[in-house]
Amino acid sequence: MSELIEPPGAEQTADAHAAPEPPAPIAPPRPADVPADALYVHALDIEANGVARRDDGKVVFIEGALPGEWVRANVHRKKNNWEAASLLQVHRESSQRVRPPCPHFGLHTGACGGCKMQHLHPAAQVAIKQRVLQDNLWHLAKVRPEQLLRAIHGPSEGYRWRARLSVRHVIKKGTVLIGFHERKSRYIADMQTCKVLPPWVDALLMPLRGLIASLDARDQVPQLELAVGDNATALVVRHLVPLTDADRAALRAFAKAHPAARIQWWLQPKGPDTVHLLDDSAGADGEAPLHYALPEFDVVHPFKPTDFTQVNPHINRVLVGQALRLLDVQKHERVLDWFCGLGNFTLPLATQAAQVLGIEGSPALVARAQANWQLNQQRRLQTKTADTPHLSALAATEYVARDLFEMTPEQLAADGPAPKWLVDPPREGAFALCKALVALCQDPALAQGVVPAWQAPQRIVYVSCNPATLARDAGLLVHQAGYRCTAAGVVNMFAHTAHVESMAVFERSPAHG
Repeated sequence: MSELIEPPGAEQTADAHAAPEPPAPIAPPRPADVPADALYVHALDIEANGVARRDDGKVVFIEGALPGEWVRANVHRKKNNWEAASLLQVHRESSQRVRPPCPHFGLHTGACGGCKMQHLHPAAQVAIKQRVLQDNLWHLAKVRPEQLLRAIHGPSEGYRWRARLSVRHVIKKGTVLIGFHERKSRYIADMQTCKVLPPWVDALLMPLRGLIASLDARDQVPQLELAVGDNATALVVRHLVPLTDADRAALRAFAKAHPAARIQWWLQPKGPDTVHLLDDSAGADGEAPLHYALPEFDVVHPFKPTDFTQVNPHINRVLVGQALRLLDVQKHERVLDWFCGLGNFTLPLATQAAQVLGIEGSPALVARAQANWQLNQQRRLQTKTADTPHLSALAATEYVARDLFEMTPEQLAADGPAPKWLVDPPREGAFALCKALVALCQDPALAQGVVPAWQAPQRIVYVSCNPATLARDAGLLVHQAGYRCTAAGVVNMFAHTAHVESMAVFERSPAHG
C-alpha cells in the first residue's frame, strides 16, 4: 500500500499541497489501452486525494483516485509545482476500491463532505493511516518506533455517537435540511441517510426534518448536536429565539413517538454554558444523567452532551484498555494523567494505581471530573459484595486546573514525581509539557528548589489525534530527553475519514537514570 503524504507542520492548510514531496516514484509501464493523458496514482495525501506525477515531475492531487490506479482527471487549480484535480475516469481500478455504502458520498454535485474514504476498503484505510503515522514520525522527527502496534479498528458504520448537524429551513425547496455540509461548500447536504451515525439516529433524520419544519422557531434553529450515551440519545437544539410552549410540547411528543431511540432533549439558547435539559424529557429513563461505561474497569462517566467525549465508544473502550496495558501501572505507583478532561483515563487508572493526579485546563471540567470520581468511589463501596470481590476502592485521586500550553519546568516539578504518565492532548499536542520535561531532564537542578526528589517518568503513553504534533513532541522526548519510542500504532477512531488517531509509548533509557 502506498504511503499517505502529509505536509510537514502541525496544522493542515489550504496550500498543504505545496509541501516538499519524497523523490518521485517510478510508475509502472503504461498499459496499451490506457490513453496518453492518463495519470498513474502512487499515493494518497492527508486529505485522501490520489497523488500522481506528470512526466515533468509536477504533482497532481486527484480527488476520488486511489493508489495503483490509472486515471483521467479534470484539473481545476494550478500552481507552479502542483495541480489539484478531480477524478474523471478510472482506466485501471485499484483492488481496494469498493462501492461506497452511503448514497450521498462521491464527487457529484451536492455530495456530503462528512466522509473522505468510503470508496476505499476499510482495511486499506487502516493500513494507510498506519503508514502516515510512520511517515510523520520519521520525516518530521527522525523517530522510528521499535515496535509497530497492531492497529485498533472496529465497525466502519454506525460508530459515530457524537455529531454536530447543521439545520436550515430552505423556503425555496419547501423543506428542512439536517446534516453535514456538502463537500467543499458551506451548503448543507440533502442528507436523507447517514451510515456512520447509529442506525436509530439514521432512522430519525427524515422525521427530524418534519419536526423542525413544524416548529414556530424553524427559521431560528441552526444546529442539532448529537451525543449518544449508554442510556439515552441526547439531542441539543441550538435556538436563537426562545422556544414557545407549543415547540417544547412538539419536542416532547417527538420523543414519545420514538421510544426506541430513548431521546433526551437539551436546549442551547446561547453559548455552550447555557445548555440545559428540557424539563420532563420523555423516553430516556426519566432524567437519568447521560453517561457511558467502561466495563473492563467497572467505571461510569456521566457527561453533558456538549462535553468532549470520544466519537466512537466501541474504539474508546479498546483504546483505554490498550493504553493502560501499555502503561503497566503497578499498585504502589503514582500516575499523572495530562489533559485528563472528565477522566476517561483517570478513573481506569485509579483502579490500578496507588495515587493519580489528573491535570486539565478547564476548571469546570476539573470540578466535574472530581464529582465523577466521587460518584464511582461511592458506587464501588456500595456494590462490593462477595460476588464482586474485584470492586476495590479507587485510588486517591486529585484533579487540578492548569494551562497546559504555558507549562514551565518549575510547575512541572511542583506536581511531583511519577514513574508513569498518560498524555492525551488535543490536536495542538503537548509541546509546552514536553519542553518543560526536556528542561528538567537536561538540568535536574531546576527542580531542586521545588521538589528535590523529582525524577522523570520512566514510561509515557501518549494518545494523539494529530500525527504531526505527536511527531514534533516525540522528537523532543527522543532526541533531547533521553527517551526511546518503544512502540506506536494507529487507532481508527474515525472510519472513512482521513483523521489519524494514534498511540505511542516512550521509555526513559537506563543510561539517563
